[in-house]
Amino acid sequence: MNPLIDLRSDTVTKPGPAMLEAMFRAQVGDDVYSEDPTVNELQAYGARLFGMEAGLFCPSGTMTNQIAIKLHTQPLSEVICERTSHIYLYEVGGIAFNSAASVHLIQGTRGKITPQQVADGINPDNIHHPVTSLVSLENTSNKGGGSYYTLPEIAAISEVCRQHHLPLHLDGARVFNALVATGENPQDYSRYFNTISVCLSKGLGAPVGSLLLGPKPLIEKAKRVRKALGGGWRQAGFLAAAGLYALQHNIPRLQVDHDRAALLGKVLQEASYVTEVLPVDTNIVIFTLAPEVNPNGFIGYLEEKGILASTFGPQQIRMVTHLDLTDDMIQEIIAAIRHYKA
Repeated sequence: MNPLIDLRSDTVTKPGPAMLEAMFRAQVGDDVYSEDPTVNELQAYGARLFGMEAGLFCPSGTMTNQIAIKLHTQPLSEVICERTSHIYLYEVGGIAFNSAASVHLIQGTRGKITPQQVADGINPDNIHHPVTSLVSLENTSNKGGGSYYTLPEIAAISEVCRQHHLPLHLDGARVFNALVATGENPQDYSRYFNTISVCLSKGLGAPVGSLLLGPKPLIEKAKRVRKALGGGWRQAGFLAAAGLYALQHNIPRLQVDHDRAALLGKVLQEASYVTEVLPVDTNIVIFTLAPEVNPNGFIGYLEEKGILASTFGPQQIRMVTHLDLTDDMIQEIIAAIRHYKA
């Protein structure tokens, strides 16, 4: 039987031999006491990479995002974000649950918002309104099909935040996909963001974990919030070693994922049963099936071919490329797309 071709997400990757070897050889200690040398190395490396003072290793991007929101807000305050943001749609209402804050949703374009929209979303100083306390961007945008902000776009939004004394947070679940696409330097991000969440377990291929990056005093506060959320590690160096390996070896190869996604997007545009393919900017392909095509039936057809994909809204399907795919697998996917009969 051929290996399963899993396009549901780039979270499904498994460590390769070199990453496993790095995990096996990791030096460990008790991270709650800040005594795990590999965790400390990962946090310092990630912080240097983005020009930040400090980092905090956490189990998930949801936790790093929620910690950051907690640090930047108070009850009766509000977070500005795009309406399809992960922090709003896919973090279980954590903004309300963890921070007692509300959300101001902006209708962006493919997950991206503009400086004017941010300015328009800031509440006046009026007791009837929550206090606008944070702006959050997602780069790349999951629901936007892997769309990304460039540094000039980020800088313009950051300037609005600066003028209104608002912190700016980055949900950088796939930030390295954005950086590979733009060729920009991650250190420049420190000029604009107060905190950055970086996921290690998506395109970079680590089995688990995210980093929260920011000023050292804020990261010290973040440790307390992480502990309250149950995120204190013990001998986490085995996992940190995978994240460190991912940062040191797996960033440049993301271009392969982008190229493969672009190829799939081109083939889907030629399919008679597809009415729209969102622009393929990075490693996410989102397309819309014709009204007469049953999305679950299409997913079932792919499964029969040994291919897994996800429904992603009315008539929408999502495919995500990642490092566990091969050129032969991409050709199998292309054949399945071309042979489907609506």
